[in-house]
Amino acid sequence: MVFAKLMPNYAAASVALSFGGFLNGFDTGCIGSIVHMAQFANSFGNLTSFVLGLTVSVIMLTGAFPAIFAGSLADRYGRVRVIPLGAILFGLGALLQCTAFSLAQFIFGRAIGGLGEGMFLGNIAVYITEVAPLRQRGRLTALPQFMATAGVCLGYFCCYFTASVQSSMAWRLPYVIQVVVSVCLALCCLLLPESPRWLMLQGRADDALRSLGLLDFDLDEARRDILTTVEQQPSLSTWQSFLLLFSRGYRSRSLLAFFVLAMAQLSGIDAITYYAPALFRQAGISSDKGSLVSSGVASISMLLVSIPAFIMADKWGRRTSAISGGLSLAAIMMLMGSLYAAGAVHQTGAARWIVIVSVFLFGMIYCATWGIVSKIYASEIQPGNTRAAANSTGMALSFFTNWLVALITPMLLASSAFGAYFLFGGLALFTVAVLAVHMPETCGRSLESIQSEFQRPALSTLLARFRPAARREQQSIITPGEEHELQTGTTGTATSVAIPGLRVDVA
Repeated sequence: MVFAKLMPNYAAASVALSFGGFLNGFDTGCIGSIVHMAQFANSFGNLTSFVLGLTVSVIMLTGAFPAIFAGSLADRYGRVRVIPLGAILFGLGALLQCTAFSLAQFIFGRAIGGLGEGMFLGNIAVYITEVAPLRQRGRLTALPQFMATAGVCLGYFCCYFTASVQSSMAWRLPYVIQVVVSVCLALCCLLLPESPRWLMLQGRADDALRSLGLLDFDLDEARRDILTTVEQQPSLSTWQSFLLLFSRGYRSRSLLAFFVLAMAQLSGIDAITYYAPALFRQAGISSDKGSLVSSGVASISMLLVSIPAFIMADKWGRRTSAISGGLSLAAIMMLMGSLYAAGAVHQTGAARWIVIVSVFLFGMIYCATWGIVSKIYASEIQPGNTRAAANSTGMALSFFTNWLVALITPMLLASSAFGAYFLFGGLALFTVAVLAVHMPETCGRSLESIQSEFQRPALSTLLARFRPAARREQQSIITPGEEHELQTGTTGTATSVAIPGLRVDVA
């Protein structure tokens, strides 16, 4: 490992793979600035609101399709074997965009890049979750999101400096960087050991032990949480893996993971990151350079606040972070919407500065809360034999909602100055209400112990504090979510999950 002398190998592997998050963020930071460059308009002409939204968002739409089956491929062939394929596709898409001389080729390149993102993003999170020790899991799992934030920041400033180039190279140069990073990511995967938890699911205990040694994983923790795993991954088709997510033993946590990932995008963060220059122009910063500088400063503030959030990821509770963050995001969106609805935002005056500061605050709060906790939580609440499939399916839904926001935001801003803000604020409030009832805490627990603790809903836990008698009664019966058959054999207790034509025993 390149970083072996600086950090444990499991951390070095996490850092290397987190450059997949960097690619996602760098493209996000670049494209919003590129489509507003005069050099881009000279190459492809002025875009309508719909074509602009399609050009920006198509990468997310095409990313949703491979994300659905990328988890199934990772379950069958291994976590690290799928990531290089996605990196190569993303690099090919960046190359097509870099060399485009027609808008059709540019959009096609973004579509190919989306296929690559769908292949690698979800599986990167799964691999890091499975190789990270308990005390560092939150911090390491948050690395791709932290690198995505850094990528957004560097993408803005890369375009700020290339904007002074008086040719089409102004918008082509950022894609050269994407091609190089994509190739490096694919090559790094060839050096990484397979996930020991995946190897245990395949019944390959000796290989798992060797992988743990290569990753510098603490063997005492491994014997306690990983090597004692008795569940074994059956050979499932893509369709069977998908059906398994919605069977009785898995349905509630699958739906919760999908909800968290999708609603994090529907908060409006993609409207901020993709269209920050347009938002700042709407608030009164008229020049292209001024809006780009403001976008860059906003991205720096998001990156700076991500540093303590990343460091403290294993200190703050997942539930507290999600609920407090959601309330703050909703309040900011409602504030901006109210100012625009009241007609208070003008080229001069205090209201426009309130909007500008609110855009900064929204991005900072999102990066400190929902941006980090959604990725961590969706991965860690899943049992080992559905983690990749659930995370990839959730990533597909996240891609779709991301695409939807990127597509409709230009049209919403063109039709109403305030409608988009009220929409995103209302969705954030709805998300908080759902999470307050259905989100149990997972911080500080091993992946294996989370599965047993997850059976009790968060609301029941809160009520049990005030009703000791109800708590004692609850301990003596099987909870409604445990309607499946319990069998006792030589290996302990197993849950039998029924799917037509499939039987899976999960310890």
